[in-house]
Amino acid sequence: MPKLHSRKYDGLDRLLTAADGALRALFAPARASRPTPLPPVIAGAVSVGLSDQQRREAAGLMRVNHAGEIAAQALYQGQALVARNPRVHQALIEAGREETDHLAWTQQRLAELGARRSLLDPLWYGGSFAIGVLAGLAGDRTSLGFIEETERQVEGHLDSHLERLPKEDARSRAIVEQMRSDEIAHGRRANELGASPLPMPVRQLMQATSRVMTRSAYWV
Repeated sequence: MPKLHSRKYDGLDRLLTAADGALRALFAPARASRPTPLPPVIAGAVSVGLSDQQRREAAGLMRVNHAGEIAAQALYQGQALVARNPRVHQALIEAGREETDHLAWTQQRLAELGARRSLLDPLWYGGSFAIGVLAGLAGDRTSLGFIEETERQVEGHLDSHLERLPKEDARSRAIVEQMRSDEIAHGRRANELGASPLPMPVRQLMQATSRVMTRSAYWV
């Protein structure tokens, strides 16, 4: 009986954690556990302001990154909810905490740029949570494979943002570079835990879905 009670409590605890995560991601200011990344101080460098066009470009890209972090919160919450292996569950929770840092940093940078977050954030969260649950129900190895592939695609996405962000916007660039480093580490951790490679059609579908989100979040 005690063992059965423990399993029920664990399931309830996960549900409450998932609900709390959704409310925090969508309706509360994100709180980072690490300081916001700052650009390196270069001797002789001069602080340069952004033109209106550069500010709009930076705002659009950081809004996309913020929407991506909303989706990441949901994905990890959905996968953690149904994870079977305690080590996998813990890895998902730890990665989710780092994604919360990303959420807070991008939220802060949007405010500094005088820009809003995506109006479609609830859609990104709901859809990503459902995908996370489905990936988790397919088994821990498949769930880890989903993380590994997601982070690989996010790495490419952040690389493209580093190319597009104005060179004068050192603050946004520092945030994106740290995010990129963290995402690579998440993918590597998933591989170490036994990620199973995803079939090509699934990877292509993930890419197509990501394109829809990034193009929409840039403007809306």
